[in-house]
Amino acid sequence: MAATLAHISVAPKAAHKSTVIFLHGLGDSGHGWLPVFQRFGTLLPHTKFILPHASERPITRHRGAVLPAWFDMRDYANVSNSQIDDEPGLRATSAQVDKLIQAEVDAGVPENEIVLGGYSQGGAVASWYGVTSGRGLGGVVVLSSWLPLSHKVREEAKATAKDVPVFWGHGEADPIVAYQNAVKSVEILKELGLPSVPPGEAFARPGVRFESYPGMEHTTCAKEIEDLAGWLKEALP
Repeated sequence: MAATLAHISVAPKAAHKSTVIFLHGLGDSGHGWLPVFQRFGTLLPHTKFILPHASERPITRHRGAVLPAWFDMRDYANVSNSQIDDEPGLRATSAQVDKLIQAEVDAGVPENEIVLGGYSQGGAVASWYGVTSGRGLGGVVVLSSWLPLSHKVREEAKATAKDVPVFWGHGEADPIVAYQNAVKSVEILKELGLPSVPPGEAFARPGVRFESYPGMEHTTCAKEIEDLAGWLKEALP
């Protein structure tokens, strides 16, 4: 049975109607994204924000250094080669995420009022879970990341995958997770039946909104946070 993820949460300012769960990147913790979601609390007063902490594990790419991580990383340059993905680690973390989501459902929050997101490695978990879990989520957010296990995703994708709104943001100058990996990942989502958000629109259900940020490296920027805030407001009205 999957262990419950340690996490911090930001309580809603008004009656609790929706939840955002956001997974940090390699080497970070939930505290790293806390300032962002504290600001979002004013925009989304009925929303609870859950920021889990990854457990520590040896990371192959960092010569076995022990870091907070959702799964092992073997090579940043070849994340598009899903044959080297840490499949057991990814699946174990997905099971833990599912437990967090189920706890929110048990507390009375409908699946379509729950958004799962993540940055970098956390975004990889969110993208995989969104496609394969069968949950009718209110949305999935993927920042500076990729869709892992792409050689298996088509056979494991559930029918609900094409119905879940997605916000995908990526820096065109990312030296860690190359921009082209995001392009390839979004193309897979489209192959699974998820349409693009129409030009000029900020949100569509269903629909994948893919935003590129010129000059942005493996980080975030004010424009991306602004775009995400607007998208979340539409996803969780």
